[in-house]
Amino acid sequence: MALRYSFRSPHSTLAAVLLLGVSGLGAAAVLSPAKAQDDVSEVAVTEFTNDPEARGTTPEAHKGYDIAARSDRTDHGYGDSRVSFTMILRNAAGQETTREVNITTLEKVDESVGDKSLVIFETPADVRGTALLSHAKILEPDDQWLYLPALKREKRIASANKSGPFVGSEFAFEDFTTQELNKFTYKYISEGDLDGMAVDIIERYPRYENSGYTRQVSYTDQEIFQVRKVEFYDRRDALLKTLTLDDYRQYDNGVYRAHKFTMVNHQTNKETDLVYEDYEFGLGLDENDFVKGVLRRIR
Repeated sequence: MALRYSFRSPHSTLAAVLLLGVSGLGAAAVLSPAKAQDDVSEVAVTEFTNDPEARGTTPEAHKGYDIAARSDRTDHGYGDSRVSFTMILRNAAGQETTREVNITTLEKVDESVGDKSLVIFETPADVRGTALLSHAKILEPDDQWLYLPALKREKRIASANKSGPFVGSEFAFEDFTTQELNKFTYKYISEGDLDGMAVDIIERYPRYENSGYTRQVSYTDQEIFQVRKVEFYDRRDALLKTLTLDDYRQYDNGVYRAHKFTMVNHQTNKETDLVYEDYEFGLGLDENDFVKGVLRRIR
């Protein structure tokens, strides 16, 4: 799931958290959020296998991985989703440009692959119909195609170019596919306080090639295990961007979604906000809705 950062309620997944914990189990049993109930005996269980290379060898690496895994895995089971959002581009002088966008997502089948997503621009007129199709992978280069309606053709995004900005925003192409657990190694830093919330602070280091980041520092709240802030460091290990995630809401299927993302570029003083409407789940989407051919059918 591209830009997911969304996790389950700790109450309906208490058993899952107890099973996963930070114990370093080779396989973690996680409750499917769409089926979480008080009677645990009736709940469907999905098995996940920890990647030993991503989990590392030191206690700090184990703890960092386990915190990230708890966050990622408690979101499992939503199936598919669709949402519209407003993208607000703000330059260093404070001038704003607004775009209306929608995104559909198909959940990954297991942790050996990533989610599939389709981002489509609705407004303004000069970008209407522009689309990004992403098939996230783990260590192999993600498959991404950008469709440009003016040219009536799709362009494959080379892995070496994925650190570049997406349609003029402060989000890079790789930000749409790099949230998969096993794309990184991890290091636990400490507990901390973020705007009055108790958080776990961990560093993660890209395992995949051609990332624009040397490391990322994430802040995950300890109550419902949601990522609240991520700091991105560039190839010179200088702070490049900070992403904050706000306005989390819980849906009937138990999953949480942040409804406002703010990405601040500290080197250019530009910002991009993504302000989301309500999500739809259970749309019945399948692999055929995320093949390259759908790009030419966009209107």
